[in-house]
Parts: sequence; structure tokens; C-alpha cells
Amino acid sequence: MKIFWFIPTHGDSRYLGTSKGARTVDHTYMKQIAVAADNLGYEGVLIPTGRSCEDPWLVAASLIDATTRLKFLVALRPGVTTPALAARMTGTFDRLSNGRLLLNLVTGGDEQELKGDGIFEDHATRYQTASEYTTIWREILTRSHTGESFTFNGERLQVEDAKLLYPPLQQPYPPLWFGGSSEAAQTLAAEQVDSYLTWGEPPAAVKGKIEQLKTKAAAKGRTLSYGIRLHVIVRETNEAAWQAADELLSHVTDDTIAAAQAKFAQMDSVGQQRMAALHGGRRDNLEISPNLWAGIGLVRGGAGTALVGDPQTVAARIQEYADLGIDNFIFSGYPHLEEAYRFAELVFPLLPIDTQDTLVKPNLTGPFGEIVANNYAPPQQTRDTAASKTPATETPKHAIAS
Repeated sequence: MKIFWFIPTHGDSRYLGTSKGARTVDHTYMKQIAVAADNLGYEGVLIPTGRSCEDPWLVAASLIDATTRLKFLVALRPGVTTPALAARMTGTFDRLSNGRLLLNLVTGGDEQELKGDGIFEDHATRYQTASEYTTIWREILTRSHTGESFTFNGERLQVEDAKLLYPPLQQPYPPLWFGGSSEAAQTLAAEQVDSYLTWGEPPAAVKGKIEQLKTKAAAKGRTLSYGIRLHVIVRETNEAAWQAADELLSHVTDDTIAAAQAKFAQMDSVGQQRMAALHGGRRDNLEISPNLWAGIGLVRGGAGTALVGDPQTVAARIQEYADLGIDNFIFSGYPHLEEAYRFAELVFPLLPIDTQDTLVKPNLTGPFGEIVANNYAPPQQTRDTAASKTPATETPKHAIAS
């Protein structure tokens, strides 16, 4: 398994749907999360995209020097950038990070937001553009290793003698990931991407998606890897985990839920429609599958489900998805800094993963650690003071009990 975490560039909090418990996500905080994920042994981090988020490329680039092995899953946005520019950005980032870049193809699902970015395309047209965009991007990067140029004349996009002088370290290009539930999305995935992502639907639904993609990819002579995007709420007991889930929504009002669901209903994303159907905008019966909780999707767009339970239960549910063919798991939790530690410390030891010995090692505590703490500073041992030490039986004036 490859376990990823998440950088919340749109904000972070102890509660959803309210300003209570919110914290500022500045560079210092993002770096704290990235360094924690790096030290704890996560494979990488997903950095979200959209106008409600900080720019993912700039955020990822700013975190290269703060980390040593962490990979960055960064968005490719057809229409927002040209494929040739995206290829140069890819090559540069991959070289500067020493091969730690992964790409997440994002076509968008909110027409209103897309228009703000200058993209006036319906769902079908966006996927046609995305297919041509990805073809150009892949070919430029692939040919960069041999110094060749690439010319392409499609219905939506064209390039002539496009060439990349500085190729990426990963060959032929950094792995391309993508998630989409529509027929057009699955066709694009089967033809062009390396790893297919799904949001956290019940195992039976995920199994159906994977079977569909395997069939489509096989028809193209290709094989894919598979990943899933989930939140996680893990505590030492199941009771404590479900209490934490309730607390996460403890300040959400019905009006906030209604407003969020109305906004999501305007989107043409099939994946978002499937997320909304899991809970129907209602607070009751949110456990849609054993230990799979849809409460986050009441107010959060995109991935809206969480695995909830004690470490053994959560690990067992993760294994159920792995048994379906899922290799890559992208998790997150609120707030993201604390939950990165909690999940790694409680669940990593139960999973078949390689953390490269980065998990916390045992410390000597109790009688083998600091026995006495005080503010008494003994004098330096010099030839003048060595002969006049404080007697062992004398208690320093400012001693404090341990």
C-alpha cells in the first residue's frame, strides 16, 4: 500500500461548516503538515486545486526544501494552462524535487467556477479538451528524453514543433492520476492515465468502478493502478471515534447543510452527484457502509466520506479496499496536523506498508529519563571551582521537586 496525506490549502479546523475552531493555513502551517507527513512515512501529499485553494504548484514548490522523500500530487488543469507550459512546469518541478512529482488531472465540475477561469465548455467538451491536452502533455514529455519535437492538430488544441529542453527525471513522465465517474471520464482514464482514483464509496460500488475501468483499459491494451480518496477518524476505541465524528459536525446548522447541498446540486460532476446521493442531505443514517460515514459530504464538496473506528477496525476496512485492487490511499482528517500523527501512530503498524523506519522510536522515560527538574544551574567545572562543589547532601536553594 501507498499511503498519502493532504495539505488543506483551503483552510483547516476542528469542526466543519463553522468558523469555530478554524485556523489560518499559512506557509508555516502547511510546512508543519508536510514535514510531519515526511517524517512519519507517508508516501506523499495531495494538494487540492480550485479558486477556494491556494495555487497547488506554488505551494508544492515551496515545500520541496522542507522535505526529503515526500511526493507531491499536484493538479494539471486543462484550459487553465496550455499543455506545453504544463510540460515545462512538470519537467522543472520533477528535476528540482529529485523526482518527487505526481500529477492529478482535474477537469473541473463547477461550470460557474470554470467560467471565472475563462473556460466556457460543457461537460462533454471539457473531456474532449482534456483528452487532447493530455495527449500533447504526454508526448512532449516523452519526446524530451530524446530531443524530439511534437506537432498535433486536434479539434480543440494544436501545437507545432513543441519541444522541452529539460526533461523530467521520471521516465517517460511523472505518473498521471485522475478521478472521474462519468462515461467520458472512464474512457479518458482507460486511454491516458496511469492511476485511476475514486472517492470513498462503499466497497461494492468501488468494486464495480474498478471492474469497469479494467475492462475499458484492457480494450486499449493498457493496465492501470487504482487509488481511493477518503477522510479518516481513528481513535483508540470505536466509541471514541464515533464521538469524534459527531463532534466534527457539532456546530453545523441545517441552513449551512441546505446551502452546501444546493451548491453541489448545480455542479455537473457525476462524482459529486454520487457523493450527494450517499446521504441525501440528511443527518440521520450517515453510516452508509460498515464504518464508512458520509457526514463530511454534508458541507464539503468532493470527497465526503470517512472511515471511522478504532485502529484495528479502520485497518480492516482499508484492507477490504486493498483486496479490491486499491494500491494508493489518500487520507485526511480534521485538523490535518494532529490527525496526520494520530493516523500514522495508530494505524501504520497494522498496514502492509514500508515507512522506511520513520515512525517514532521508543523513548526512555520514567526512572530512566529526567528524574529531577529544577532551575538550579551548577557552576562550570573549572580548576577554580572544582574543589568547591556543593556537597551532595545539600539541597540547592531553588530546587523544584521532580
